[in-house]
Amino acid sequence: MASDTDPPKPQTQRHKCPACYQQFNRKLHLIEHMKISYHSVHQPRCWVCQKHCKSFESVREHINNPLSKTNCSKIFAEQGCNYCLRVLDSPSALDEHKQMCCLIAPVPLGTKITPCIESNVSSIMDEMQNGKVQRAVAMDCEMVGGGSDGSIDLCARVCLVDEDENIILHTYVQPQTPVTDYRYEVTGLTEDHLRDAMPLNEVQDKITKILHNGESVGRIPPDGGMARLLVGHSIQHDLDCLRMKYPGHLQRDTAKYRPLLKTNLVSHSLKRLTKTYLGYDIQSGIHDPYEDCISVMRLYKRMRGQDHQQVARLGDGKANSGFDSFRSTELDKKTPDELYEISISDYKCWCLDLSKDCNRGS
Repeated sequence: MASDTDPPKPQTQRHKCPACYQQFNRKLHLIEHMKISYHSVHQPRCWVCQKHCKSFESVREHINNPLSKTNCSKIFAEQGCNYCLRVLDSPSALDEHKQMCCLIAPVPLGTKITPCIESNVSSIMDEMQNGKVQRAVAMDCEMVGGGSDGSIDLCARVCLVDEDENIILHTYVQPQTPVTDYRYEVTGLTEDHLRDAMPLNEVQDKITKILHNGESVGRIPPDGGMARLLVGHSIQHDLDCLRMKYPGHLQRDTAKYRPLLKTNLVSHSLKRLTKTYLGYDIQSGIHDPYEDCISVMRLYKRMRGQDHQQVARLGDGKANSGFDSFRSTELDKKTPDELYEISISDYKCWCLDLSKDCNRGS
């Protein structure tokens, strides 16, 4: 038994992560944590205490946690925006901010049997030559069912919009195999909608020209040229149903973007993302591709518009490349803040699309 005269035991030094504030008994454990956490200025973080999180849902759990040892929950409840998670200086500033942050739902096109709507491709070329062409296009498809049980997805309707929410293309699509289930409760489509619909090969050619700024399939350069960014929700599934390919580094998918995932890194539905980040409901009845296009473009622009501190070194795409350039003994001598400085994000932040490096990685 220790006596009153025994000297106090020295306290074990704790090594604290400067990003997520997790603490470790050994410096080695902190270094390993930094290697696999990919902390960077682009990570979602609490607006109050600046704690880094894997996703915005993780931030929401942090600021809504009544057991938190910080004042984040209390401060956010009084001054925080539920949509973008920013904290404002005053109640009046918060009210004014929410009026801009909570958007009005777009008016769906409905399911009238209308002719194809498309913009003039020559005007796209004029914009490109004048340096004014928009970088991003949002696309959404609606599927009917094929096969004996109607489980095969067939594209029956497609819509593309630009960054200003103008329709570039909207058309019904003639499936190449017989439709066995029109999925009317979801699509609102019937046989009449597809009777005189545009053939799939024509739709493919029009979409290709839009994405490649007027170039036809046979004239697209190997590197893609000045191709646009394609925005969507589970966009690869839409491309598969259209029987099209598009470079992965030019895709911006709200179903796969790291900050928009659940805490366990599983996708949210577009309906949930729209309600959570934009403040309105979609898909309450028949799914409308125009409504979905507008919503996915708004989500993309909101994520792209985040004001992150820009750093000179963006990484070369290799996992842990920042740490791999140092020896273990060198890392052990670095402070937690210095370890954070060399940490590299493992995903491409969409805010970088506004820079000249927008074609590097996804």
